[in-house]
Amino acid sequence: MKKVKADFLIIGAGIIGLALGLKLKERFPEKEVYIIEKEKELGFHSSGRNSGVLHAGFYYYPDSLKAKFTKKGNEELTRYCEVKGLGIRKCGKVVVAKSEEDLPTLYELKRRGEANGVEVYLIDEKELKDLEPNAKTFQKALWSPTTSTVDPIEVLNALKKDLETMGVKFFFNTPYQKRLGENEIFAGKILFSAEKIINASGLYADKIAKDFGFGKDYVILPFKGLYLEYTGTSQFISRNIYPVPNLKNPFLGVHFTIKIDGTIKIGPTATPCLSRENYGLFSNFKLNEMTEIGKYLFLLFFKNSKFRSLALDELKKYWKSYLISEAQKLVYYMDQRGFNRWGKPGIRAQLLHKDTLELVQDFVVEGDQHSLHILNAVSPAFTACLPFAEYVVTRFL
Repeated sequence: MKKVKADFLIIGAGIIGLALGLKLKERFPEKEVYIIEKEKELGFHSSGRNSGVLHAGFYYYPDSLKAKFTKKGNEELTRYCEVKGLGIRKCGKVVVAKSEEDLPTLYELKRRGEANGVEVYLIDEKELKDLEPNAKTFQKALWSPTTSTVDPIEVLNALKKDLETMGVKFFFNTPYQKRLGENEIFAGKILFSAEKIINASGLYADKIAKDFGFGKDYVILPFKGLYLEYTGTSQFISRNIYPVPNLKNPFLGVHFTIKIDGTIKIGPTATPCLSRENYGLFSNFKLNEMTEIGKYLFLLFFKNSKFRSLALDELKKYWKSYLISEAQKLVYYMDQRGFNRWGKPGIRAQLLHKDTLELVQDFVVEGDQHSLHILNAVSPAFTACLPFAEYVVTRFL
């Protein structure tokens, strides 16, 4: 059996794993940093299937980790893309109200944005028309000029290139198998040992954490996100358009996003699925995952009224007509017939607290002197990756 020893071993080459590798080498340039990845290349899962939106940081409750790192992450990734010559579409975002009932939440988002130091403006209907003539709102809207979109795969590949230049070694086709000792794991066909093992494995982070005695209070529930893409020729919006969200759940509602290449898309769905990599309708089902996930979905549905309402609403989004009708509420005009192509599905690794049956809203980090586990690295983790990784490295390593 081949044996490999490192100072730091990162499990998972998603955006968080790469950002951690970067910050580790910046802080400890003399240390050996290795990253293992179960797939043959980057971007197979959550990071590569990300929407590509760099969030501004006004959604998140002040004092949360998301609030602390999203604004800075937006600034750092924007600067990174500019320096590296990567594509970035600085289209901004408007958040629109559908009715008077949305206004208190809109004002709350403005308050959070100000508390988080985010550039965000409360505007009236006339000002909205100047910014995005096709966006429809009730009395007031929010304007976020620093929201933009990037190509997630391009960002991942640029980070990998930088890491290799810094001396970080990658092991692809090397899936985590099991823990063998305090500082040893078996992955692929290799026995790895390290001073510190860092679990940034996304959809399986809770499983690996439990092997090390962490994450006992949590389980990851996968939620599938699908976008419907526009294939027509009418460029009927120029900015991202979002609804006022329900702040009691972690999802932002059906919205318009403009991809880096100019493609308009609507979505996403946020539909519970029964396996962690169930990208197709019936693909990648695993019986043991279905049993565990199904149990918690059943408990959530019958014991958590917020989740029950969310799940019933999300199931409707499997119908293209419903998704389009939700998007239509945000604009005066859209070419409905042009939305006829489903984009690449993504799966959100949403953490559930097993005792309270509440969907966890913030990032979670657990560990000891031997291992560290990044749990609930969901949106806006892509945006926040660089300052979040710096926080993890300086506080825990």
